[in-house]
Amino acid sequence: MSLATVEAGLKRFGLDRYMMLLILTVLLATFAPARGDFAAALKPITYWVVALLFFLYGAKLSTATIVSGFANWKLQIGVLLCTFALFPLLGLAIKPMVVQWLPTAIGVGFLYIGCLPSTVQSSIAFTSVSGGNVAGAVCAASISNLVGVILSPLLFAVLIPSGTGYGVDPSAVWKIVQQILLPFAVGQLCRPLLADFLNRYKFPTMIVDRGSILLIVYTAFSAGVVNGIWQVVSPTALLIIIGVCAVLLAIAMAVSVGAGRAAGMPREDLLALFYCGSTKSLATGLPMAGILFAGQDISLVVLPLMVFHLLQLVVCAIISQRMAARLA
Repeated sequence: MSLATVEAGLKRFGLDRYMMLLILTVLLATFAPARGDFAAALKPITYWVVALLFFLYGAKLSTATIVSGFANWKLQIGVLLCTFALFPLLGLAIKPMVVQWLPTAIGVGFLYIGCLPSTVQSSIAFTSVSGGNVAGAVCAASISNLVGVILSPLLFAVLIPSGTGYGVDPSAVWKIVQQILLPFAVGQLCRPLLADFLNRYKFPTMIVDRGSILLIVYTAFSAGVVNGIWQVVSPTALLIIIGVCAVLLAIAMAVSVGAGRAAGMPREDLLALFYCGSTKSLATGLPMAGILFAGQDISLVVLPLMVFHLLQLVVCAIISQRMAARLA
């Protein structure tokens, strides 16, 4: 059996190379975590890699696409409501139940998921594979992330209960703007010089996109392993996290589809709402967590986000491939 055959078989279950690399990265951090000087050296590298990622996002994104996407107000409002209204309410409902069985930091992590923006690359890719409104998905995902830079930490600050030991320092918002929004804005300014190159050669952008996430995952979980995360999170606790993430994803997907149908959206817009409205961004969530939860046990807070991200990729990959098969 060839490697290509094995990869094709795994892909039918949503397990592509990126998924396997994410799992291997967690295993690498578990058995060979970054420590001491090596861990300290990774911090500035991670910071600038994330800044480079959002610079490339800005350079690739057509301003005309965002402007034209605003005309489809049902789709844009639908994605924003799912992302920044439905999810925070679900996070608030889930947190009190989760902390009965799991550490408080993990309950905070579920609330944190609710405050994050939508994915960019994966939601657009899944929309495209399914035959959905790609331009609408590009606009919706981009607006979600731009709004999320400011709104996500503010939402979390409002929703997090006092006495949990977790909060948002006002200076954190400015740090997030510096690392994410400013590079994006500079990328937009540089777009006339770089757009043709980035559209012609997509591989460098993909390397930065995937590589930045893998690097952040490795550094976050390395810190967690050094602090004994796997002594706190038992196999039973991990199964509970997976189950709660599955329920959260299922509810978000069901509500997004129901809302889209109730609004009379065409199939193409409904698919864009489904993928953009039910997914959460790891690329934005991890660096933001590094700023918001600096000095705290970040690995426990982002563990639900990691699990949710892997789960959403698997489920969306399977659904999008089935949708593509129907169109064939």
